[in-house]
Amino acid sequence: MADSGKRRRNFVAAVLLAAISCAAIYAAIAAWPNQARNRPIKVGVLHSLSGTMAVSERTVADATLYAIEELNRRGGVLGRRVEPVVVDGRSDWAVFAAAADRLIAVERVSAVFGCWTSACRKTVRPVFEHRDAVLFYPVQYEGLEQSPNIVYTGSAPNQQIIPAIKWTLDNLGRRLFLVGSDYVFPRTANKIIAAQTAALHGQVVGEAYVPLGDQDFAAIVAEIRRTKPDVIFNTINGDSNLGFFRALRAAGITPARIPVMSFSIAEAEVKAIGPAMLAGDYAARNYFQSVDTDENRAFVSGFKARYGQDYVTTDSMEAAYFGVMLWAKAVEEAGSPDFRDFRATIKGQSMAAPGGTVTIDPATQHTWKTVRIGRIRPDGNFEILWDSQRPVRPVPFPSFLPKGEWISFLDQLYGGWDGNWAAPARKGPP
Repeated sequence: MADSGKRRRNFVAAVLLAAISCAAIYAAIAAWPNQARNRPIKVGVLHSLSGTMAVSERTVADATLYAIEELNRRGGVLGRRVEPVVVDGRSDWAVFAAAADRLIAVERVSAVFGCWTSACRKTVRPVFEHRDAVLFYPVQYEGLEQSPNIVYTGSAPNQQIIPAIKWTLDNLGRRLFLVGSDYVFPRTANKIIAAQTAALHGQVVGEAYVPLGDQDFAAIVAEIRRTKPDVIFNTINGDSNLGFFRALRAAGITPARIPVMSFSIAEAEVKAIGPAMLAGDYAARNYFQSVDTDENRAFVSGFKARYGQDYVTTDSMEAAYFGVMLWAKAVEEAGSPDFRDFRATIKGQSMAAPGGTVTIDPATQHTWKTVRIGRIRPDGNFEILWDSQRPVRPVPFPSFLPKGEWISFLDQLYGGWDGNWAAPARKGPP
């Protein structure tokens, strides 16, 4: 009898223990969705914080973080805090590709906001397509691309390069000299410029390139002096711009003699180089800090309050800012931070951005944007001389060549650079 009672007590204890264990497991399972809902939503911020491109990309990283802070002040996204994972691409495309893969596969980010040069974007594109993840790309570029895994918040050629050609030929002169960094954006942009200039009965009198990061422009400036163009079209990127403008001024080439129309110069580069050196030259962009809208006044004042009164806002910073905001709207609408869920809701997203109304084109995942041309003032801001008055539909592939010919052109560049999207760095004297 004693043994029987003991067995019954052990049985009851075992049943109770099992019940408690099951209840604990059930409670943990039931609590898991709440825990998941309370976890931060991670996003990647992938820009060059060092190297030749840092002069441009640091500010874009700051604008991305500013947008994330603004979201978190509002309560986050889906009631969850947004947590940025910041990585330095070090102006090295291989570093960017490895970092993008880690952000997606290890950090499990909802999206990556980053890249500047097209060489970088084209290097990381296969990573995003293989992982079926999404990159928000905030910089003007040469077009000739459309990926389901990239949202292009910078401008396409018809929203920057092509309007600038017409305006320049009408207002500054018809003989152009083209100078750029030696990678896919300047090479392609200058092919577009040459074709459009010929169609409008202008003339390209010279074309020259230097590797990214190069500072030696003596030979190019000598050629500019020899050919005597009316205007220089500048597609140099990064800190090479400092060497270029120093060489121009040392040779006595000023905006009064031969103005420069730049495609990758904005307020941050003007500040870094020095407004006194650049005042009187021109740039074609979609946004300038001097845009007169309520949204821009709030953006500029808020940004300066956060980063300091001397900090300037730029085109790519604005594109990075509204890219984060449109991502948040798409995630809220989908009810999920997973790209598989919000890839449909990002299409057609729109907002009143600092530079005007922007909309993600559903067909191309490029952005409808206003086009502007400005002249650099002595204070480092831009006087806006012309704008399109309304957002312009993005056209990634210029229509004056068939799409197949554009792809063949890109393939030739890639093959000529031994499977890279930029020319190799110069070794020894030029």
